[in-house]
Amino acid sequence: MEREKLFQRDFTMVVIGQIISMFGNAILRFALPLYLLRETGSSTLFGTVTAVAFLPMIFCSLAGGVLADRINKRSIMVGLDFGTAALILGFYLLQGQVPLVPLMIVCLMLLYGISGTYEPAVQASIPALVESAQLTSANAVINVVYTLSSLLGPIIGGVLFGTWGLTPILLLSIGCFAFSAVMEIFIHIPHQKLARSKGLADMVKSDVRDSYRYIKEEKPVFLSVLIVLALFGLVLSAAIVVGIPVIIVNILGMTDAQLGIAEGASGLGGLVGGVLAGVLGERLKLRYGYVILIICSGSVACMGLALLPGVPPFVSYVLIVIIDFLAMVASTQFSVLLFAAVQRQTPMQLIGKITAFIMSMANCAMPLGQAAYGMIFAWSARMPWLVLFCAAGLSLAISLYSKKVFAELEQQI
Repeated sequence: MEREKLFQRDFTMVVIGQIISMFGNAILRFALPLYLLRETGSSTLFGTVTAVAFLPMIFCSLAGGVLADRINKRSIMVGLDFGTAALILGFYLLQGQVPLVPLMIVCLMLLYGISGTYEPAVQASIPALVESAQLTSANAVINVVYTLSSLLGPIIGGVLFGTWGLTPILLLSIGCFAFSAVMEIFIHIPHQKLARSKGLADMVKSDVRDSYRYIKEEKPVFLSVLIVLALFGLVLSAAIVVGIPVIIVNILGMTDAQLGIAEGASGLGGLVGGVLAGVLGERLKLRYGYVILIICSGSVACMGLALLPGVPPFVSYVLIVIIDFLAMVASTQFSVLLFAAVQRQTPMQLIGKITAFIMSMANCAMPLGQAAYGMIFAWSARMPWLVLFCAAGLSLAISLYSKKVFAELEQQI
């Protein structure tokens, strides 16, 4: 049967659309914060703007879950890709006409908000397009797409930005989003329309209550998972998101292209991790998820070692790139396992809102961590290794706590 093939027509078109759209997103997420960091040289401002921009993703993920369960997912993807193209066109036209920092904050907030609304639609479409036994492989493919974009986007963005500045990146991303939107018009995703008796804000509140009630009564282990993810995002993920650009640009004094290579290596690690997850499939066990988190914690400690006094800057840079690659191999496999487990344990009509609820709650602490690390790296510019050692130690404790959580989650599959 056609549905028994993973790469049937509609799933393949979703994947292609994701490749194009995510590439445009990746070069923007690389270039816009780098542009701000280069123009101001302030890690505090960099961390604060990154944190503020991330906030809409949390709230829009909840709205995205509501929309994914009530509106055709194809329409969401098409509308948001066209909307992103229009947003970047507006940034291009306003650049140089208004102050940089407010313009950057507004653009990044809208960009992250769109991304937060977009992702639940993609995640909720997967169970509608593939069989249950293929969910791990399908999620691995989507992760490969994301990480392939994360690989190519920063490398190409670094070369373009270092050679010609921001303008060609803006124009290229506009083309990516517009082309992806046109292609997605021809995708068919099965959709069962739900009755709508109230506005979006009321539906979000209602669905958040329903999601929390379902998790509390039917899947209380999800709450424990949320706590682990939120703490890990606060302590470790925020340190990497803010720390790596600040360390490479401000502390080690590397070029834009070298930062692009470093971010690309992270994407390559995600690509390798996604491929491995797809190949291994059901042989990967979620009860060992805590081991993956321990590996990620250890990788940040190793980055700290690479920054100890006496290590030449270029050697530190190379070591950080290699370590970040290995960490992303591990963390991507963890993401694939976790999303597949949640999808298997959630009724089809609730997948959009439950996925969005988990993503939003798991990310809620990230902005606080990003803002804090921006200030911490500014205060400890001569001892960045100490910041990374502390982050690694705290995240190791969280990883050890998560052992019983993931064991319990796997038992319920």
